[in-house]
Amino acid sequence: MLFCKESLFTPGPTPVPDRVKQAMNQPMVAHRSEVFSNSLKQVATKLMPVFGTKEPVVVIAGSGTSALESAVCNVVHEGDHVVVVVTGVFGERFASICESYGAHVHRLNIEWGTACRPEQLETFLKGLKDPVKAVFATYCETSTSVLNPVKDLGAVVKRVTDALYIVDGVSCIGGVPANMEDYQIDILVSGSQKALMLPPGLAFVAVNKRAKEAIKNGPEKRFYLDLNRYIDSYDEAVTTPFTPPVSLVFGAEEVCRMIEEEGWDNVIKRHEVLRNMTRAGVKALGLPLLVENDADASPTVTAVKPDGDQAGAIKKYLQDHFSMVVASGQKQLKGKIFRIGHMGYSTPFDVINVLTALEMAVHELNGRDTFGIAVKKAEEAWKAHV
Repeated sequence: MLFCKESLFTPGPTPVPDRVKQAMNQPMVAHRSEVFSNSLKQVATKLMPVFGTKEPVVVIAGSGTSALESAVCNVVHEGDHVVVVVTGVFGERFASICESYGAHVHRLNIEWGTACRPEQLETFLKGLKDPVKAVFATYCETSTSVLNPVKDLGAVVKRVTDALYIVDGVSCIGGVPANMEDYQIDILVSGSQKALMLPPGLAFVAVNKRAKEAIKNGPEKRFYLDLNRYIDSYDEAVTTPFTPPVSLVFGAEEVCRMIEEEGWDNVIKRHEVLRNMTRAGVKALGLPLLVENDADASPTVTAVKPDGDQAGAIKKYLQDHFSMVVASGQKQLKGKIFRIGHMGYSTPFDVINVLTALEMAVHELNGRDTFGIAVKKAEEAWKAHV
């Protein structure tokens, strides 16, 4: 094959901008220094509009799963009844974490590839006998590329119950609108390696005042992920309770600058364009999308479900011939889909590149004349937003 530059199109980790790499390559500083405190403050406050919160965002050294676990272990006591909306692998992960802390978990299982409808959640909640401590939902279900209507779900939660509303935004925060007050979200969590354009290693947790009270009165058995420690450390000295990944925080500060320079509304619009381009191009190739309803489709990742067993073959062709990496399916979707990430440091030209490679893959594997047809539809979708 001809030499091709390696291209990463997984839904995490995602490409890291050069200027963020340079920021992370600054000389190391003491994590109790004023320099670090200033950087942490910039990150915690400049991420507030991205999360749609009125409180500084908590920064934890850990993966996205550590953010999910922190949202559970700080408010859920053993024996509490909780509801988890399961629309894929990561909804199921939320449920498993709750079970590991001794909660009685009521799963609202939704067909994979479709979003949870508010009426489904309302019917489910009204059918429960026990009071519910918290309702957990996933904003973007990475494994299926479904975007759940978290605002509408939040309205149901608050109308029907007195529960906390806790949302996993790991694979979309930084690329979609979020407003914790308007969406009635009490805790919203995310990770660094997705739309926020950083390497893995940082978890972000946004909490409102009601959640802060619940955290203060939370379970006794917690230590590293005890959010009280992070909130108190920030309020008292703008620092963290434990040694932070200093370089990643420097990188996060640069990410915040990039978001400000582009403009937050423009960031959201760009991700919508990337989604529309990708879906238009894939449809033009005759490849079925896992998420059929456009309104349920995530702006950050697209799941493609080719006929037969071609998902693996297409993924391998892209890797072998173009050094282009897309993601496989997970759990029950393993071998049935491949997923294209288009979030964070991603542009319309990146989508054009992956669709060009996909045209050639489909041509080679199916013998169809596919040259240019996906790119044309993607360009039309792009033009519609210009």
